[in-house]
Amino acid sequence: MIDVLVIGAGPAGLMAAEALASAGRRVVICEGKPSPARKFLMAGKSGLNLTRDEPLRAFLGHYDADWLRPMLEAFGPAEVMDWARGLGQEVFTGSSGRVFPVVMKASPLLRAWLARLGQAGVELRTRWRWAGFEDAGFAFDTPAGRQVLRPAVTVLALGGASWPRLGSDAVWVPWLAARGVGVAPFRPANMALGVDWSAPMERFFGQPVKGAALIAGDRVERGEFVISARGIEGGGVYAVSRAVREGAELRLDLVPGRSPVEVAGRLAKGPGKETVANWLRKALKLDPVRIALLQEWGRPLPKGDALARLVKALPVRHAGPRPLGEAISSAGGIARESLTEGLELTALPGVFAVGEMLDWEAPTGGYLLTACLATGLWAGRAASVR
Repeated sequence: MIDVLVIGAGPAGLMAAEALASAGRRVVICEGKPSPARKFLMAGKSGLNLTRDEPLRAFLGHYDADWLRPMLEAFGPAEVMDWARGLGQEVFTGSSGRVFPVVMKASPLLRAWLARLGQAGVELRTRWRWAGFEDAGFAFDTPAGRQVLRPAVTVLALGGASWPRLGSDAVWVPWLAARGVGVAPFRPANMALGVDWSAPMERFFGQPVKGAALIAGDRVERGEFVISARGIEGGGVYAVSRAVREGAELRLDLVPGRSPVEVAGRLAKGPGKETVANWLRKALKLDPVRIALLQEWGRPLPKGDALARLVKALPVRHAGPRPLGEAISSAGGIARESLTEGLELTALPGVFAVGEMLDWEAPTGGYLLTACLATGLWAGRAASVR
């Protein structure tokens, strides 16, 4: 009989396994993919953002679930940085407060982590895909055929519903729901917004939009974003995506450093004999990308004060969130009411859940990964005494 089973080898599952092994438990991790932590590695391709170096109170304000507070207080930004250093990965804080490994890659950290887990006696089985419950056991499809495990304790770390090609496909939802676990519907989070562009915008595909602010309800975000063939995406858009998903109108301030009065004054004379694009470039220092967006979403362009108002609050004509499978993360998951303080499922004693399986939401920028690690550690420690 297996002592402890962890299903899923992402950051939350690996952290739970480490906590359990540190407590002297014998741990087996089953991962459906051929290799562990695929989403973690993919996220690290452009520079692994581990956490955010900011005061804990400000850090906690980025989460929509207050019940995560004790877990993040126990394993927050400072602890994440120490954890990475303990794996031989020095870190640095960028100008935005984001924390990265000096090598800017996920693979060295993951290799060191897996080696440490192996030395602690943790067994990793890949291509073991959970296929649901079989009586009191957990059934798996494996290279050797159907296998059923009946562990003393189980930690579920199966991810949410974004990036299904990397393993987070939410196939577990009906299995847990059938056992009495409450699961909130999954919705895209930190997602791109679809836009049906006109033909002239094609030449801007792949270009970043800098120097603008996105406004959604009472949220204003100065982050950069990118124009793609399918819409707009990137950190700036992700930061306001929750508000937009929930119905807030999205607008762009193309010159956030200038007041409406100043903008109106600079546009008062009109273009004269110049093209509109040249006039806007000279009067407001707008680059070609922002001019293109103004012409795309503001046409036909008004004159005078109306144009100034448009420059300061340009309505973004989007088609809503891109599909869930394309989102960076997902909102929804196992409801707080279905969990004990230690993240054990009340309907399934001895079974814990961690990471993006749980119903919480946070922006990109290190907040997602930190909470996955924190919930994994929290549940691992609670499970170790079961």
